[in-house]
Amino acid sequence: MTLLEALFLVAGGLLAGIINTVAGGGSTLTVPLLVLAGVPGNAANGSNRVGVIVSNVAAATSFRRLGVDGFSHAVPVLVPVVAGSLVGSFAISRLTDDAFETVFGLVMIPLIILSIRKPQFRTEGARWSRAKTAVVFFGIGIYGGAIQAGVGLVLLAALTRAGFDLVVANSMKVIVIFVLTASALPVFITQGDIRWLPALILAVGFAAGGWLGAHAAVKGGERFIRVVMVVASVALAAKLLGAFG
Repeated sequence: MTLLEALFLVAGGLLAGIINTVAGGGSTLTVPLLVLAGVPGNAANGSNRVGVIVSNVAAATSFRRLGVDGFSHAVPVLVPVVAGSLVGSFAISRLTDDAFETVFGLVMIPLIILSIRKPQFRTEGARWSRAKTAVVFFGIGIYGGAIQAGVGLVLLAALTRAGFDLVVANSMKVIVIFVLTASALPVFITQGDIRWLPALILAVGFAAGGWLGAHAAVKGGERFIRVVMVVASVALAAKLLGAFG
């Protein structure tokens, strides 16, 4: 790896960490950067998870210090998310590259629709049941364990529909993604799909981006987060159309 490649990874991680914390979709930038740095595709998908974990630790710490603590709200969804993450990470490790691209294309379309559409907030008389919550977040866990890219947007769409404002939803999201990613990472490690040097270099940028993103989310409020979500979703759509059009 050259110095220039390392600098690109740090810069890309910084930007992706901000995007992931405020909205989601930053991994669509960092996975290709890892590939450009010479990391094979499957290993890039695994190596990216190291930076995602670091970024979400930094973001969760920042949210807590800024007085926004989503941990207690996030606890009920962690079990189905972890279960789904294990299923997704095992399943994706057994797909061929062509099958992976097909799955990626199919799941991104509803993701983009959910992310751009303004959520309807839950009323006190229309709370999600435990069964519905478990099913929804089990599915999110499967997606996050398998693909990761854009899972923050899926989580925000689900959490806001469950009745949380966007700032609190963001603090919950980083905790859920940390747990989701941490549960999937051992699968990629045992499969040999981690390249530690580029992964750790990328993680440096991710950490700074997570810290900055949390501050931007709290100070910018819901309007700022909504704008970033729409921009991230459109960028994700453009990438999808370019890749599969």
